[in-house]
Amino acid sequence: MRLGGPAAYLAHVYSPSDVEEGIAWAEARNLPVIMVGGGSNIIWRDEGFPGLVLVNRIPGYDLAGEGDQVILTVGAGEAWDSVVARSVAAGAAGIERLSLIPGTAGATPVQNVGAYGQEIADVLVSVEAFDRRAGRFVRIPAAECGFGYRRSRFNQADRGRFFITALTLRLVREQPKPPFYPSLGRYLEEQGLTRPTVQQVRDAVIAIRRARLPDPACVANCGSFFRNPIVPARQAAELLRRYPDMPHWPLPGDRVKLAAGWLIDQAGLRGVSDPETGMGTWPAQALVLVNHRAGSTADLLRFKEKVQEEVLRRFGVALEQEPELLP
Repeated sequence: MRLGGPAAYLAHVYSPSDVEEGIAWAEARNLPVIMVGGGSNIIWRDEGFPGLVLVNRIPGYDLAGEGDQVILTVGAGEAWDSVVARSVAAGAAGIERLSLIPGTAGATPVQNVGAYGQEIADVLVSVEAFDRRAGRFVRIPAAECGFGYRRSRFNQADRGRFFITALTLRLVREQPKPPFYPSLGRYLEEQGLTRPTVQQVRDAVIAIRRARLPDPACVANCGSFFRNPIVPARQAAELLRRYPDMPHWPLPGDRVKLAAGWLIDQAGLRGVSDPETGMGTWPAQALVLVNHRAGSTADLLRFKEKVQEEVLRRFGVALEQEPELLP
């Protein structure tokens, strides 16, 4: 977002031992310490960070296994889209729909990154991390990661406890199978791809994302700014009576997931530019907040609240922020 204050200290880490050394250095000086990847899903507070920021640059890529099942181990500092590209080129499926998501591999379990019907939880075997509470490196099986929609133990109950250094994923060598996520399915159909390869699915996702989302290297943004809200089925039924074309996805437990971008769009907030805060929404996707000329994170948060208040007023649905506000 190009906003927020400075860190007192910053260091790049290239190995697990670097992580351990950095944490020890900060603790010896009674300084707080956090670790980030590419920073693409982070908002920094205006007051900055009074401790040490570790920037994860731990490398590693190993794809092993024969037959249908393959095991991929990656360093947490690897650029995520590069991991996807290399896996797809090797004919491995399971993360191809997570193409063009910015950031590092180590960040994907934190938010349980997902797109077009895939989530990292679907393929994750385990996470390697430094456990600050135990003071040692640990291996956390996927079943113990507490995954939910855009949630995990890493951004909920154990926020700040684990510094992720590597991931192990289980992928498969097989062609993608329908049904596909609606927008992806429509694109593949328009291209005449009835039996797409893994590479063709990746190419389709990239094309869709580039058409709808701004490049963060060129336009200051954090991608999707709000989680798709999950509401009780009774509330969704009432909204559907008023808006029969409203996108929705039934979930277990008598719940329904709604499309945050659609709600913002219908509230008249797609492609707006707010003169008071210098913030706005992207014309092709209302779910993306962009920084036109905001001078502070406080401006961003004020605009976010305007969007939330209008959606709540019109639909009775509360939107939750997706990017993490640090520290």
